[in-house]
Amino acid sequence: MKTYSPHLPIDDALPALLNAVRTTSRAVLQAPPGAGKTTRVPLAMLDSGLIKGKILMLEPRRLAARAAAERMAETLGETAGETVGYRMRGASKTSGATRIEVVTEGILTRMLQSDPDLPGVSAVIFDEFHERSLNADLGLALCLEVAEALRDDLVLVAMSATLDAGPVADLMKAPMITSEGRSFPVETRWLEKPLSAQAHRLDALVDLVVQAQHDTRSIGGGILVFLPGEGEIRRAAKQLQTKLPAHCEIRPLFGALPFAEQQAAIQPLKSGRKVVLATSIAETSLTIQDVRVVVDMGQARRARFDPGSGMSRLVTEKVTRAEAVQRQGRAGRVAEGICYRLWTKGEEGALAAFPPAEIESADLAGLALELALWGAASDDLMFLTPSPRGSMAEAQNLLMMLGALDVGGRITNHGKALSKLPLHPRLGHMLLRGGADAAPLAALLSERDPLRGAPSDVGLRLKALKDPKGFAQRYRYQLNRPVIERIRAETKRLGQMVKHVPTSDLTTTAMAALAYPDRIGQKRKGDTPRYILSGGKGCILSNEDPLANAPFVVALDTDGNPREARIRLASQISQSDIRALFETQTKDVSFCEWSKRDRRVVARRQKRLGSILLDDQIWKNAPDDQVAVAMLEGVRDLGLRLTGAAARLAARVQLVRSDGHDLPDFSIPGLMADLETWLLPMLNNVRSADDWKRFDLLPALQAALSWEQTQLLDAATPGSFKTPLGRKIPIDYGSDIPEISVRLQEMFGVTQHPVVAGIALKVTLLSPAQRPIQITRDLPGFWAGSYADVRKDMRAQYPKHPWPEDPTQADPTLRAKRRPS
Repeated sequence: MKTYSPHLPIDDALPALLNAVRTTSRAVLQAPPGAGKTTRVPLAMLDSGLIKGKILMLEPRRLAARAAAERMAETLGETAGETVGYRMRGASKTSGATRIEVVTEGILTRMLQSDPDLPGVSAVIFDEFHERSLNADLGLALCLEVAEALRDDLVLVAMSATLDAGPVADLMKAPMITSEGRSFPVETRWLEKPLSAQAHRLDALVDLVVQAQHDTRSIGGGILVFLPGEGEIRRAAKQLQTKLPAHCEIRPLFGALPFAEQQAAIQPLKSGRKVVLATSIAETSLTIQDVRVVVDMGQARRARFDPGSGMSRLVTEKVTRAEAVQRQGRAGRVAEGICYRLWTKGEEGALAAFPPAEIESADLAGLALELALWGAASDDLMFLTPSPRGSMAEAQNLLMMLGALDVGGRITNHGKALSKLPLHPRLGHMLLRGGADAAPLAALLSERDPLRGAPSDVGLRLKALKDPKGFAQRYRYQLNRPVIERIRAETKRLGQMVKHVPTSDLTTTAMAALAYPDRIGQKRKGDTPRYILSGGKGCILSNEDPLANAPFVVALDTDGNPREARIRLASQISQSDIRALFETQTKDVSFCEWSKRDRRVVARRQKRLGSILLDDQIWKNAPDDQVAVAMLEGVRDLGLRLTGAAARLAARVQLVRSDGHDLPDFSIPGLMADLETWLLPMLNNVRSADDWKRFDLLPALQAALSWEQTQLLDAATPGSFKTPLGRKIPIDYGSDIPEISVRLQEMFGVTQHPVVAGIALKVTLLSPAQRPIQITRDLPGFWAGSYADVRKDMRAQYPKHPWPEDPTQADPTLRAKRRPS
């Protein structure tokens, strides 16, 4: 193995690494930033003679990939493109002599999907695997399967800058080699007290950079400032230009920066002091020379599935302890250094230990598409972190909606075409349907909003793309020029990719709807611009927004509020466009349902796209059985009340049932629990609360009893008492003791008290005016006792009616005395 100058810490670990490759074809290398693993390991593997074919090394970022390739080429005394080359989206520098190819992570996935056995490739190195990007996790899972099924000779090496590499080694069944690295002591300085809730964090950072520059004048060296993203870097740079001394040169460093400016940030200055304002790109992937001071804002951007946009977006979060340590270490590469942190020492304890894997929180639509193309389920592959089932199911449902998967979850030809585009499947679908005309919108929706303070209409953004200068003169909205230029460049690139697609006559809004079929919104009733989306969620526009009165919109971006999201970017769409675009996805729905608001059964015929309503008509001839089922829900809503004969029948049944007889449960809870059995068949022509109020429950209850049960019931608890005059008086079983109410004169001559089921009836004796005058359970005793007093009172009140001295000998009657002739 060749040796290279200068000696780097990783050199001491290379023999163990090469021995692992020789014996197991697998290895996990843990080495801190600055140990030299990125530039030394591929060269050592190539020089060892163990690797006969090409070595692929994956880098998470374009800048890191290109810088690593150029640094290795420089070590060999060559330029990139000879022994060492690079390949990434939109840029490539390789030749027939290239043995080490540094690629961005998505490139490996495309290579595997095209040729799973990776012809000509002998080794794959996953650099910076600790970042746990979705593409890196997928690439490793695919490579592990390829190594087991097709290429047992394929060498796999994962390199991590953190001490959390053990799980990776277990997954790969590989030995773990550790390099201690080399660094100088770094003094850490925290804030004395936390920033107040009102403090502007970026202003506080700028002040901390100014202070750090002043405090460290004597030690010199560059200052590396960590910020979460491009926007913060540009704003901080603008402020620092007026606050730092003239000899300080401010150099931004972020992924979207032109390569020449990125290189300028990495290289040391010949004179003066360099202040590099960088994103997390400078944590581990790059070596920035001459840095002695680090200022850490304590924030990082991570990919998170954003329910507002329906895609992954970068969100700002606190750094983890592992990231903070890596950033701190950047100050101790060449000499002792100082790290300033924009948080207190006490706040540090609340930081998470490691950053989360992207697969845990990202939009999985792209992953689901790649897995379908590979022909495997997520559980079939060796992922370090399993994909969340809910997120994966949601992703697959979206792909089916886009036509990328069939109903069985298999990839379609359209899905295969989508997988070849460097876009989210939503935008790829739109691009393949709309052709080059869709490229501006696809590029726009892939980037941050280029207008600040503008209303939601996406058309304004497209105007700004078409003519930025004219737009700035006509409108007062703030244009983000760098973002505009990136979108314009991406538009050209995407247009070239689909130049074979025929020109489409689709409108911009129609193309937007193709990308977001689940985000077509229909305005709800009322003055407030609230919308129900085809996917079922709700959202709202600002009252002042020009689109606030649009009956239909496509919500392209919202704030993601789970209860009612506010629309940030939208486009108005017509119902005719919706029908034309989604003719095969709209459904004719006929339904009968109980309306609590209207207190009646509502029967409608509708045409729907998901949750939005395109047509709605009364269903005049709704089947009776469906109306009855809907009315059953109305009964559950309105409740069940037994009165009159129905109540008496239910009481009789419950009384006999309590003696152990096999009768249905006619209690209110029992009846409500079994409505489908006894009530549903009887609900003809019942559609409303008024109908239900008039409905006679007795026939339905009677029909619920079999002939045998009815016979048993009549024998055990007769429904009526037959008076001496032959009249049937209903027996009320609703209380503890069965009872009847009967005219006193109708019971003349009765000398034995009425009994039912062995129980003496409670008899309420009524006056001629049907008013109770006596309640008894001993009629003979009443005749012999208190009847005399009752007779005396009643003769005075009702002189025309008979009141014999001995009622046991009198004939029963309902008539008054005959008048004397």
